Amino acid sequence: MPRSRREIAAGRFKAECLALLDRVERTREVIVVTKRGRPVAKVVPLDSPSKKTLRGSLVFSGDILLPLDDAWDVER
Repeated sequence: MPRSRREIAAGRFKAECLALLDRVERTREVIVVTKRGRPVAKVVPLDSPSKKTLRGSLVFSGDILLPLDDAWDVER
């Protein structure tokens, strides 16, 4: 799905920067920042991190229920 694109002058971008960043995050819109009508920068939303499950990624070695061999100091 193509993202919508908006052009905005650098001065206006500076004045509204935080609100525009929130808008990009919320709407997934691309903002092109211009100086004197020429594009100089592009603000794009980051790809959403994939939600991977951790199932199967943990490996146990030995018996995890046995007490430790050596005493250890928690407050070190």
